[in-house]
Amino acid sequence: MNKGKLYIVSGPSGSGKDTVVGLVMQKLGDESRISVSMTTRQPRGQEKEGVDYFYVSEESFLNNVEQGNMLEYARYGRYYYGTPKAPVEKWLEEGKVVFLVIEVNGGENIKKYFPDAEKIFILPPSLGVLEQRLRGRGTEDDDAVSRRMTIAREEIKRAVEYDYIIVNDLLDDAVNSVISIVEAQKLRTANMKNKISEVLENA
Repeated sequence: MNKGKLYIVSGPSGSGKDTVVGLVMQKLGDESRISVSMTTRQPRGQEKEGVDYFYVSEESFLNNVEQGNMLEYARYGRYYYGTPKAPVEKWLEEGKVVFLVIEVNGGENIKKYFPDAEKIFILPPSLGVLEQRLRGRGTEDDDAVSRRMTIAREEIKRAVEYDYIIVNDLLDDAVNSVISIVEAQKLRTANMKNKISEVLENA
């Protein structure tokens, strides 16, 4: 069995990265998994344990950090957020396609653990469209949108650090582009050595 492949997916808030990855996983089915982050904040709205986040106490979170169980972590305001190591390693050993949707700095840290990971940046078609999407959510005031736009500009500047850049203008096209990347990776020589041996043995 070939080892699985990790895909680090980043993009500014409002770029649609979570939607794109969710639809990609629907198409890939059981061969794909998505990494779920751990946080010290409480669930919001309809969020579910183990689906949106793993919700833990600050003491438990910091214990995991101390024991080396986190691939990366950061503190935003009063709360910690991080990526548990064990599920990602398990899925990769099982040959799964693993997606990790994460902000730019976190993605950079993950790449240190998994240098073979592919990094995909989801880009909005324009800053104007991005702002429209953020305002269309109806969940944030003008100041919050302005802050997100400022952060987005800085994140987009770092898109050049990624292996692939996908413009999420038409959702179906963006999803198909990610699928194409996954399928192309399967055909790389490093992943086809078993097939080469199989063909030679059945000559």
